[in-house]
Amino acid sequence: MSFRKKLMENNRRWAKEMKDEDPEFFTRLAKGQKPEILWIGCSDARVSAPDFVGLQPGELFVHRNIANVVYHTDLNCQSVLEYAVEALKVRYIVVCGHYNCGGIRHALENTEFGIIDNWLKEVKDVYQAHRDELRLIENMPARLNRLAELNVRHQALNVCRTSIVQKAWASGRELSVHAWIYDVNDGLVHDLKYSFRDPYSVEPVYRYHVTEQHDLEHTQ
Repeated sequence: MSFRKKLMENNRRWAKEMKDEDPEFFTRLAKGQKPEILWIGCSDARVSAPDFVGLQPGELFVHRNIANVVYHTDLNCQSVLEYAVEALKVRYIVVCGHYNCGGIRHALENTEFGIIDNWLKEVKDVYQAHRDELRLIENMPARLNRLAELNVRHQALNVCRTSIVQKAWASGRELSVHAWIYDVNDGLVHDLKYSFRDPYSVEPVYRYHVTEQHDLEHTQ
């Protein structure tokens, strides 16, 4: 069976199952989307967010790239972020990496593959910032998994440093950013307990729309 026929048959089967289970499902879906969550994850084929968090189509707005990196110069990621925050009015942003990540592994290798080498510079920067901690982890898989966690934390912070999220906070929006990681070995998601809910959790130099007087009042 060709890949086209296989995927088409899978699609027909899925659509029928969804309609049999809920006859109004596609009618509701066609009226628009109102997700509460923006999910920024890795492109890895093993990591399909709506499936492992039990959400249906229309409930999760998704952006994926290799190693779930948030670059401020990446117009794709920044456009998704802006649309999610300003148009869809999401309440939660989850940056979710995963263990056994090929992008993380490649970032620590000195081999050359092409454009991806430049893309993963941000992950190398995360390693460099935490090299003393990471070098103490002698087991390489464990070291890579720890780097994956640190990378997720850093990318969540990058989300908070954007003018998009800062503007939402300045307007009084209820918006929180969270760092999670997925374990491909058992299918479980883990909260890294690294969350942001207001501009005061971001270093002062990255803040917009916050006066020095407000900073002073917040610290008293």
